[in-house]
Amino acid sequence: MQVVLLAVGMLCASISYTFLVMNCPPPLQVQVGSLQMPIEFDGHFGTFFRMFSQQLVTILPPNTNLQQAYEGGTDEQQAFVQNLALFYTGFLKHHIPYLESQPAEHQVLLLGLENLINISYVEDTEVFKTCLDYWNMFVADIYATQAHAFVGAAASGDFSFATPGATANGVAPGSQRKMLYTGILSKLRALMINRMAKPEEVIVVEDDQGNIVRETMKDNDVLMQYRTMRETLIYLSHLDYEDTEHQMLEKLRGQMSGSWTWNGLNTLCWAIGSISGSMHEEQENRFLVTVIRDLLNLCEITRGKDNKAVIASNIMYVVGQYPKFLRAHWKFLKTVVNKLFEFMHETHPGVQDMACDTFLKIANKCKRKFVVLQLQEQQPFVGELLDNLQATIQDLQPHQIHSFYESVGLMIGAEVDSAKRDEYLSRLMAPPNAIWAQIIKQAQANPDVLKQQEVIKSLTNVLQTNVAVCSSLGHPYLSQMIQMADSMLTVYRLYSESVGQAIVTGGPHSARSSFVKYMRSVKKAVLRLIETFVDKCEDEALLATKFVPALMEPVLGDYATSVPDAREPEVLSLFAAIVKKLKAAMEPEVPKVLTAVFEPTLAMITINFEDFPEHRLKFFALLHAITNHCFKCLFAMSPPQLKLLIDSIIWAFRHTERNVAETGLLLLEVY
Repeated sequence: MQVVLLAVGMLCASISYTFLVMNCPPPLQVQVGSLQMPIEFDGHFGTFFRMFSQQLVTILPPNTNLQQAYEGGTDEQQAFVQNLALFYTGFLKHHIPYLESQPAEHQVLLLGLENLINISYVEDTEVFKTCLDYWNMFVADIYATQAHAFVGAAASGDFSFATPGATANGVAPGSQRKMLYTGILSKLRALMINRMAKPEEVIVVEDDQGNIVRETMKDNDVLMQYRTMRETLIYLSHLDYEDTEHQMLEKLRGQMSGSWTWNGLNTLCWAIGSISGSMHEEQENRFLVTVIRDLLNLCEITRGKDNKAVIASNIMYVVGQYPKFLRAHWKFLKTVVNKLFEFMHETHPGVQDMACDTFLKIANKCKRKFVVLQLQEQQPFVGELLDNLQATIQDLQPHQIHSFYESVGLMIGAEVDSAKRDEYLSRLMAPPNAIWAQIIKQAQANPDVLKQQEVIKSLTNVLQTNVAVCSSLGHPYLSQMIQMADSMLTVYRLYSESVGQAIVTGGPHSARSSFVKYMRSVKKAVLRLIETFVDKCEDEALLATKFVPALMEPVLGDYATSVPDAREPEVLSLFAAIVKKLKAAMEPEVPKVLTAVFEPTLAMITINFEDFPEHRLKFFALLHAITNHCFKCLFAMSPPQLKLLIDSIIWAFRHTERNVAETGLLLLEVY
């Protein structure tokens, strides 16, 4: 203990101008400041911090612009600021309760916190992370103190936060502590708003050359930073809604005054989106009306593609974060969705993707609003959307169209009237159905049409569109599936024959040719659509009596007779999904399934541990589904087949691939 006291005294005495400029605070001072000692040492640490702060003022006056000084400083000066951040965060983390309990120390405490806020503006990622971690802990602690005081006051019947006195460790409770830090908390709100990190949903970014582009790779560090800043700003908002709203609207007015910048608008809107749900409902409604109206106006009056792309991305992010507000304000919801449709025609990189992503999020959160007839409307919005469907999606890429269709599927699924729901579905699927019917008609006259690359792409896109709708709509997709089923299996069979012929003619290596891959993409899309439908279908009897028997010859038969390189692993996952869905009802068909896939697949995967990795995992997943749900069927196997099954399970849990080995062990558990 005496050694520590001596070290503190020596450090206090050693703070001189030269030492501060060149080396302070050195690692020793950082370490001593971070020490946790018994309460009797608090006074010495208080003296140390006061002397340190008094000397530091001569070097860093309160009005020093640390951000500019750091940018133009030498390596030694930058190291000084970095060490200063470490010192303040370490010291305050352990000794702030004592400083709070001593009114005489409040001035140096607030000065230290202001210095740390100034350091937080320095353009250095590591320095900011150090400061941000402390601010997150600091704000959370103040919020917890106030919440605890409120609960205690409520329990005693006294709802005043201004209860006099202090806790056992001397920390002022409730609003007394909040009042002490009012100015600091306000400056922290400004810091979080001005330096808010980019959230995951935003994909329109500025590159190193100052161009607005589509983000190609997520930065996990930035995402983690955003989550921490979001949490901190939510605490700050709960501590003072009015100041949070005032600062955000003031900054928005500054942006609207004609001097807006990309970074300024971005950080503001990211901050606005991050505090969703942290205000009272009435205040949030008033706040958002102003924000969305101003952003839409800014988008209208601004010129330049890059500028419009930045504003568009911010509008989309903000509205996507406040679905509750949109549900309560139909006019705003309709305006926002129509604006998203406008953005879907904007070819600037990233804008269309973000528009489709935001539309999907809003459709998921507000789906019921689109199928109900709203006041002063002629028809539900989904009807209006379907009337203009082709015009809305004409500039979208295939993957964006799939997302759009998934969104509309969510809306249609919210319609409770089955007749209306089927009508909406029929209108939605009319464009892809027309393309499908045209290709099928051409193929009936000339089967070679199906080998054309553009035709293959069209078929794949139609099938993927159906997958998107089926996944979001669910069981009501049944009417579309009935319409597609026969022709879809015919297409599957024709491509199976073409793939098999190509591999027989060109050898195993031809399975990796672009032509064969294109044809197999259609087969994979068919299998994925059927598997998605199986998962969503609620009529198990219909599934067992109509759809499963229809799959036996074109799908299972093709798998059994195809050369190994032409067998689709998705067949195995499809029948695993069917077994899981139908359970005992699938028992009559299980022997046929095992006959078609068991020995042919084993012959492929037991040669070594590397070939056909997808087949390995999905084959044992199928066996696991059968043993779980149709165990009785195994007794119908012949003794050699049963022995082969046991051997395959033993081989599975000895596999070097972890997923295969785990599935094998699960199979053993069932036995």
